[in-house]
Formats: sequence, C-alpha cells, structure tokens
Amino acid sequence: MSIQIRLKLEKEAFVLDTAVEIPARGITALFGPSGCGKTSLLRAIAGLETDARGFLQVGEQVWQNDAFFLPPHRRPLGYVFQEASLFPHLSVQGNLEYGLKRVPAIQRRVSLEQAIDLLDIRQLLQRKPRQLSGGERQRVAIARALAVSPQLLLMDEPLAALDAHRKQEILPHLESLHARLDIPVIYVSHSPDEVARLADHLVLMEKGGISASGPIEDMLTRMDLPLAKGSDAEALIEARVAEHDDSYALTYLDFPGGRFTVARKDLAIGSTVRLRIIARDVSLTLERQQNTSILNIFPAIVDDMAPTGDSQVTVRLLAGGVPLLSRITRKSATLLQLQPGRQVYAQAKSVALLA
Repeated sequence: MSIQIRLKLEKEAFVLDTAVEIPARGITALFGPSGCGKTSLLRAIAGLETDARGFLQVGEQVWQNDAFFLPPHRRPLGYVFQEASLFPHLSVQGNLEYGLKRVPAIQRRVSLEQAIDLLDIRQLLQRKPRQLSGGERQRVAIARALAVSPQLLLMDEPLAALDAHRKQEILPHLESLHARLDIPVIYVSHSPDEVARLADHLVLMEKGGISASGPIEDMLTRMDLPLAKGSDAEALIEARVAEHDDSYALTYLDFPGGRFTVARKDLAIGSTVRLRIIARDVSLTLERQQNTSILNIFPAIVDDMAPTGDSQVTVRLLAGGVPLLSRITRKSATLLQLQPGRQVYAQAKSVALLA
C-alpha cells in the first residue's frame, strides 16, 4: 500500500510540480527550505488548493485525477495546523466531538476515548481553549484530528509555535501515535531534530519540486544529497536493547554492526530504539584501538567519500551493512589512504538516544 502523488499547482510566480510515491504507513516528513512548497503540497493533498491538477491516490482510493476531484470535506483525513485553531466558544470536549458528526459510527477506527488517552488530555475536557497552554491546545488539536478516524493525517509544522519545553511535552505523544496507530502521517517541519526523531521516510523538496525521497536512514547518508555534507550531518541507526549493566549504570544496544554502549536507560529488553550519530563525532583508525576511553568502536568498510569544504572529507561507511558517516580532515584521509572498500574502525565519541 502506498500514497501516489502527482500534483501541479501554479500560483503567481510559484509553481508546485511534484511526483512521488510514499509508504501508506509510518511518518513521512516533507523537508526543505522555506518557500519550497511543503505547505502548498500539504494543502493540495487536503483538497484545499482547488486549482491543483494531477493525480492523488491514498491506498486503493483515488482522491483526484483528470476527471475526478474529491472535495476536501469528503477526503478522510485529519489536518493539524501550526496554530491549534480550536473553537473558542466550545470546551475541549465540544471541540473533540465537533468533527465526529461527519464520521459514521461504522467507519470510526479511532474512538474518542482512544484519542483522549493517546494525547493525555482527559483532565482538560471541561476547559475552554483560552484556559489552555500552547502545548495543551496543540495536543487537543491533534486529538481532534485523530477523532475523525482519518485514513491520512497531515501535520503542518505542529510544533513551530511552541517553545522548547512545550515541544518536549508533545514529542512523546507524537511518538506514541507512531507506535500505536496504523495511520500514515505526512509531517512538515523545518526542524532536523523533529525529523530525525519522528520520521520513517523523508521527502526532500526544493523550488516547488521533489529532489529525492526514501527511507530516512538512507537519505541522511546519501553522498549525492546535501544532508550528508552539512555541518550537522548525521546517521540514524535502529538498535535493539540487549541488556543493562547495573554495575556501571550502562545499557547495551545491538545493531547489525555490533553493540553500542550508552548511559543506563529504563528500556525494556528487546525493545527497539533509534540512535543518532553525528558525523563529526566519528573518528577512523586502521586498527582497533585498545587503550582508549571510547567504548563504541565498530569494524566498517569505506563505501564512499566526498570533499566537504577545503579542508574536510565526509566518509560514508557501512558497519554490518548499516550506513554511518564520519567527518575528518583531508589530511587524515590521505594519511589513512582511505578509498572505497578499505577496512577501518569507526569510533563514535558520542551517541544520542532519540526514542
């Protein structure tokens, strides 16, 4: 099952011309600079840009083609905007119930109670929007979008208007939606941190078009894309919680390339987590170092290399087939005689546990 999008929209001096197929599961992030067309594409998918022409199919249902246009109110989707846009005269309960009127009971896949519990807003039900914090309003807005049992959830920078504390308040709830609901999400964000933490699939947009699309782990480490060459280039790795070492307050995480050691986390054995490794925190050696404080050392193969500025090189590595990036000086690359196929050891000085 997939979502097929081929939409074109002309607005004054701006042209949106997109063609992409994305998974009908998980979270797909639309990522790119301001003005590249992310919100316009989201609005076109929702049917709010009535001048958009082309083809849109979600799963097995065609929402739009050259001869047919499903109006916005008939598209089974939920839309979460930057601002919560709640009805000020209604309580939280009233806001949640408003959208249910157009969803027949037989078509409800997400119950109102489930939406309330997922966003942890039961204690807010009798309040009016003016009595809520920014984070609380946005949690209610997300619950309202879920309560209509959408086949697709669209989220347009839902955390952009919140401060760092409120963002951290909502992110665990978004991760919970990802883990517990089988509803595909298209998520617009300017924040690399949000995208790294939430997204399964990444669509890069530029000047109204789509430059690349694929699983986020591959997209972040592709040497032909700008993400791998930026100052914050990173790799994401899925790992399994293997064991806890209470004597040293450590947790061990296994992935196909070996075992990560991180500070002790209260995680269930066997559960899956996502790790972020920044390229500049990965050094390379030709032999495995013994007398070192670095614990996360993995054998790897040099897969690709690209110059980054005048003095540095980005090296793409494969550790057990899993891509990893290292940012080193050109001189170091020369001294180590690095080239594709060379066996090295990757030393990760810092590892961030995202979820």
